[in-house]
Amino acid sequence: MTRDAVHLPPPSGGFRLGDFDFDLPDELIAQHPAAERSASRLLDGSSAPFADRVFRELPGLLEAGDLLVFNDTRVIKARLFGSKATGGGVEVLVERVLPPSEAWAHIRASKSPRAGSTLTFGDAAAGATFEVAVLGRCGSDDSMFHLRFPGDVFALLEQHGHVPLPPYIAHADEADDVRRYQTVFADRPGAVAAPTAALHFDEALLAAIADRGVQSARVTLHVGAGTFQPVRSEDLGEHKMHTEWFDVPQATVDAVLRTRAAGGRVVAVGTTTVRALESAAVAAEQAGHPGTLQAGPGETRIFITPGYRFRVVDRLVTNFHLPKSTLMMLVSAFSGMERIRALYAHAIAQRYRFFSYGDAMLLDRVDPSA
Repeated sequence: MTRDAVHLPPPSGGFRLGDFDFDLPDELIAQHPAAERSASRLLDGSSAPFADRVFRELPGLLEAGDLLVFNDTRVIKARLFGSKATGGGVEVLVERVLPPSEAWAHIRASKSPRAGSTLTFGDAAAGATFEVAVLGRCGSDDSMFHLRFPGDVFALLEQHGHVPLPPYIAHADEADDVRRYQTVFADRPGAVAAPTAALHFDEALLAAIADRGVQSARVTLHVGAGTFQPVRSEDLGEHKMHTEWFDVPQATVDAVLRTRAAGGRVVAVGTTTVRALESAAVAAEQAGHPGTLQAGPGETRIFITPGYRFRVVDRLVTNFHLPKSTLMMLVSAFSGMERIRALYAHAIAQRYRFFSYGDAMLLDRVDPSA
């Protein structure tokens, strides 16, 4: 059973949207991944001064007894192009699959389809088309549509869908994106955006990390299209966070508690892993069990901004994030606003590659009261 959504309002601290802005040259937005996953650059923000490294050097920055936690979500081919019954074109981005045959989706069309209408997708020339029924509006603000497919949604998307590349990647999805916009350990389908910090790991790097004596564990958080949703209000308290489904297995809870007891560090790979772990800790706290994590599936709208008290994560491997985004706020909460500003200025000056297909950095947690 999925528990109620974990939700925390942003801490009051006088922060405004403009505090998380920065200027980024367009040419630093990576349009394609590095030739090899672990050949990306890694900005070591845990050292003083900052160190410019290659991602495959990460094992040397970890210690035996550390716990590396990954998000094992699998990106689905969530984008479909088709037509309405009137003949007009339509683009659908599936946000959440409701197995086996229904989904919530965003729809782009010259005129929104009505409940009871149908949409047609597939390859007409090959005689391989299928119809999707529009059941009505859905979502907390009615911004999405509830759709019924004529069969298994995952199978139809895999056959007819496109990789849902982020809006700042200018090219249409290609064969290489099917492989590279997916982690090597992707397991549970449901994400419409990749947990991008994990894209840098390959099998050789995972083996080197294990040889170092670093343990690993997994969570699942199905990244939604809301991860690219801009924050429009200068007052952060007015921003409505998107909801994402996550699951923290009991085995991962046990691994975190063992690591803590032994004095090791919990290292999250990506902000989605942070959101899952911290949501599980907040849920346990709200249930009257502080100091642990609540295992199992749930929904989260956790909004992490400077002033947040991290319960679980000690270190973070993360890519570089969009200006004024909720993820810029999260990393600023994790390592401090001044340090993040300095790291981003260094990365821009050193021509690091930004966003989903870009480079990464390693961060240590700072105490907000320090």
